[in-house]
Amino acid sequence: MIAVIDYGMGNLFSIYNALVRVNASPEIVHEPDRIIGASGIVIPGVGAFGKCMEKLSRFEVALFDEFRNGTPILGICIGQQVLFQRSQESPGAKGLGWIAGEVVKLPEGVMIPQMGWNSLCIKRHAEILEGLADGDMFYFVHSYHCVPEDKSIIVATAEHGVEVAAAISKDNLSATQFHPEKSGKKGLKLLDNFVRSTRC
Repeated sequence: MIAVIDYGMGNLFSIYNALVRVNASPEIVHEPDRIIGASGIVIPGVGAFGKCMEKLSRFEVALFDEFRNGTPILGICIGQQVLFQRSQESPGAKGLGWIAGEVVKLPEGVMIPQMGWNSLCIKRHAEILEGLADGDMFYFVHSYHCVPEDKSIIVATAEHGVEVAAAISKDNLSATQFHPEKSGKKGLKLLDNFVRSTRC
């Protein structure tokens, strides 16, 4: 079972339906104890960083236990951003802190939020990107982007006035700034890659 976390801030049914399309067995979970023993976990998110962390806080201990135990985890959009320590969007709010770094606002002079399709530049091989290529298009909706201290975890970028960490991967943790569930066949391929990683 792949647990899709329902903490009141995610596009749950689009993610659920996309996972079903790649032959996964997703379950939208409302309580922390339901993620224990899941084969994989998806952390979605739409909205402001601080509000997301406020809502996600009751899942934090169970999520960290599964992360530490090696369960494959996929963060999507704000679900990527909350993996970091902090965000300029919500000063004083603490992220999960699994990745050292911060979330910063997109630069002036570009459309904010970035809303629409953008192409990827793949930086290095990662299981989550298997079968994808430079130039493949994905759907983004965001005003802030992640800046990890360790740049080696960035596996794909996109350009929007600045180089955006479009996808990151480290050990059992993967995350995307874009929405694979809204990105057509290429997005389904990425989700299929994640599902396959949960069956190893």
